[in-house]
Amino acid sequence: MAISAKLVKELREKTGAGMMDCKKALQETDGDIDKAADYLREKGISKAAKKADRIAAEGIVHVASKGNDGVIVEINSETDFVARNEEFQKLVKDIAEHILETKPADIEALNASEMNGKKVEDVMNEAVAKIGEKLTLRRFALAEKTDNDSFGEYLHMGGRIGVLTLVEGSTDDAAAKDVAMHAAALNPKYVSKDEVSQDELEHEREVLKQQALNEGKPEKIVDKMVEGRMRKYLEEICIVDQPFVKDSDQTVEQFLKSKGGTLKTFIRFEVGEGLEKRQENFADEVMGQVNK
Repeated sequence: MAISAKLVKELREKTGAGMMDCKKALQETDGDIDKAADYLREKGISKAAKKADRIAAEGIVHVASKGNDGVIVEINSETDFVARNEEFQKLVKDIAEHILETKPADIEALNASEMNGKKVEDVMNEAVAKIGEKLTLRRFALAEKTDNDSFGEYLHMGGRIGVLTLVEGSTDDAAAKDVAMHAAALNPKYVSKDEVSQDELEHEREVLKQQALNEGKPEKIVDKMVEGRMRKYLEEICIVDQPFVKDSDQTVEQFLKSKGGTLKTFIRFEVGEGLEKRQENFADEVMGQVNK
């Protein structure tokens, strides 16, 4: 039957679900708004929509690989309680395995893909309804290697930080994992100075120059000082130039070279980085769970 825009609007206001979901629900229930609302609730769509404006900045990162494909994924929840929930953790692992199997281009393609006969978007909505918190499939990244390379997979604090490294020319997985652990600890921005843009280099150089002048250093030695500080700056942001955390007598590059490999790339996700965080104390968080 034809569904009027007015009926769709009424169901949206009643349930908070999206327009297309409301239209589909009305079509499935022959325009019966109460049955349509029940349909949305059963699918978890209504409950998920009502939570859409809440902040989800907790959660976990998961890293996995299969053959020559590796993935790192972050799924957010509202509280750390849910992040420690076994059902939520299984969901994250299942999504990671699905990404490895289907290799979607982006989050939109991932949400639209089918996982065990359901769209991933529907799987997430059902999880929201069951777990009772807003959940967000935030981001993922894929990496591909050859048989002569290795992946390093490392999770810190149960998935608060996750790192996936790709080391070329070496099949030493333990060494690749050690470098992933290093990246988790030191949070470098780049693999090497070749990745740093000229704009960033010039900006840092100007800042350091002004800093030296403000310190009262003679102008004739400022340029030399700046170049010395620039080397230190690059060491801080480029992983291959950093002293290796397990042996500070050698750099990460030297460590990998001793294993016959070089670092191609690393991907580091930290839960909630760049997201707005809730300002809530522990007691409030407990009460928030009790009152659900």
